[in-house]
Amino acid sequence: MPELPDIEIYLEALEARIRGASLEHIALNSPFLLRSVQPPLSAAIGQPVTAFRRIGKRIGLGCANSTWLVLHLMIAGRLHWNRKAGRPLASFTFSSGVLHLTEAGSQHRASLHLAQGEEGLLALNPGGLEPLHCTLEEFDATLRRENHTLKRTLTDPHLFSGIGNAFSDEILHHARLSPVALSQKLPAEDARRLYGSTRETLAAWIARLRTQAAGAFPEKVTAFRPEMAVHGRYKLPCPACSTPVQRIRYAANETNYCPRCQTSGRLLADRSLSRLLGADWPRSIDELG
Repeated sequence: MPELPDIEIYLEALEARIRGASLEHIALNSPFLLRSVQPPLSAAIGQPVTAFRRIGKRIGLGCANSTWLVLHLMIAGRLHWNRKAGRPLASFTFSSGVLHLTEAGSQHRASLHLAQGEEGLLALNPGGLEPLHCTLEEFDATLRRENHTLKRTLTDPHLFSGIGNAFSDEILHHARLSPVALSQKLPAEDARRLYGSTRETLAAWIARLRTQAAGAFPEKVTAFRPEMAVHGRYKLPCPACSTPVQRIRYAANETNYCPRCQTSGRLLADRSLSRLLGADWPRSIDELG
């Protein structure tokens, strides 16, 4: 799923191409995409696009009459400028070009909402704290609002805005913190380090993706990148200490971490495998080796 850095780069690319351009036509090729009734699609037709906003992991395009188109790409949705890249779920024709929305697979999770004004946008906003625009005190208070693991806390859209599975792994590795440490029990110094790592990691990735795009429309948006430290790098060496990256699997998700850098050498229990192995489950990275 595209996360905060990816969405910011999408918005920059869209603003460069459609700011001031009129939305001439919307073609919906899937009955599952549009999730709202009011305002109607016709409210946006003929309107110039004048505003661009990230709403959590959603992309907001604001028209001159305060009608907003809000796209949620979910896991497999992607945007393409002036190229279809397969059969699109929707096509948005502007006076400056055509934006296509595609989605891999058949689950149809991507969505389009239309909203009217700030009140309409607020109804679509999960309300998470903006990690790049908050103070340490605000970050710490949000972190400790509920007592969950750090992984769950960072990825909760009602607590923090725009952070998902991939960048939470990268943030926690940068901060050298265990993904299963409990938020309300985190020492103040660790919370301060997590605040710094969150901001540094997200800002660095925005800059990196901007450089990689080099002004072109971003077409290779993925949660798995070779420059990442741990996410999607199971069994590959940690860039800091060369220890093989480990993972915890749960449902359709997994958490990647370095046991040497983040958990003092301890292997975190994988629910399915640790139950299968029982007493034979290795407790440390040294036992695993």
